[in-house]
Amino acid sequence: MTLSTTVEIQIPRPEIKVVEQTPSYGKFAIEPLERGYAMTVGNPLRRVLLNSIRGAAITWVKIDGAMHEYSTIPHVKEDVTDLLLNFKRVRIRSHADRPGKMRLEVQGEGVVTAADIQAPPDFEIVNPELHLATLDSPEARLAVEMNVEQGKGYVPATQGDGLSIGVLPLDAIFSPMRRVNYAVERTRVGQVTDYERLVLEVWTDETISPVEALARSGKILMDLFYLFANVGKVVEEQGQKLSLALSIPADVYNMAVERLELSTRTLNCLKRAHINCLGEILEKDVSELLKIRNFGEKSLEEMVRRLQEKELLLSETPFAKGIPGGEVPAPNAAQPANQEEQEAEQEETP
Repeated sequence: MTLSTTVEIQIPRPEIKVVEQTPSYGKFAIEPLERGYAMTVGNPLRRVLLNSIRGAAITWVKIDGAMHEYSTIPHVKEDVTDLLLNFKRVRIRSHADRPGKMRLEVQGEGVVTAADIQAPPDFEIVNPELHLATLDSPEARLAVEMNVEQGKGYVPATQGDGLSIGVLPLDAIFSPMRRVNYAVERTRVGQVTDYERLVLEVWTDETISPVEALARSGKILMDLFYLFANVGKVVEEQGQKLSLALSIPADVYNMAVERLELSTRTLNCLKRAHINCLGEILEKDVSELLKIRNFGEKSLEEMVRRLQEKELLLSETPFAKGIPGGEVPAPNAAQPANQEEQEAEQEETP
């Protein structure tokens, strides 16, 4: 008699290892992955790294003495076209997510580099050795104003667009990524070799480290896939709203809020929250309505009373179920129902 046993292999969770790292290059290995998953993970990571990582770039410059890109500047060896190409290569690390200005102003003979640019604390130039211009006379002067913005990818220069005369737009290379490669290799878990290793190589312009770039790309993908992870909850909520809408007669659900004869203050609160029909009130919990600006307990009490008067306070709706105490006392006949009536009564009293 032969006994057979089944050995269950425990697959360890995938781990990521930093194989090599410099300020501009990173090599990472992710393993073990089930067969087919290395490409499934590697391809979207590569696309997000190349297309969705934000960076900073110069979007336009204004050069004293240059009205257009075909101008020349006295005692400056490079013409304006060459200067624009050089400014486009300036790489900027942004410490704040807002636009700003930088300025370059040099006089006299010598070589001008990116280190001569005067940058505010929000911006840091990571390639200060970059050659910008050569001045060949003691009388030479070069003054440039630069606009820096944040973005992603590559944005070509656009003429016009509200730019003033003398402003020269630049092609903006926002992406801090230079290149991204990935490879799929075979690996083993115990005696089983049917697993994969994802090897990812990332090159940046040093405005961001490869590790940070990879972390940002992972966060972008996580935020996207979170939608799918919670699709069941979304479908359930949509089903509840659809069920509610079907349980209420269409003419009642679509009744305009103006027909409830609410005070101007309460009506304006609903309109600002884009609530235009009765159904949109009934499908909300009371706590949601109380979060609307200037919509407080008095507005809620007024609304409940109006719904009671018109026999529209449907008991099975989220709104009715969420009323504190289950009901609101009937209004005192001696008291006006809203502020406008109070003011009118005061005016009539001698």
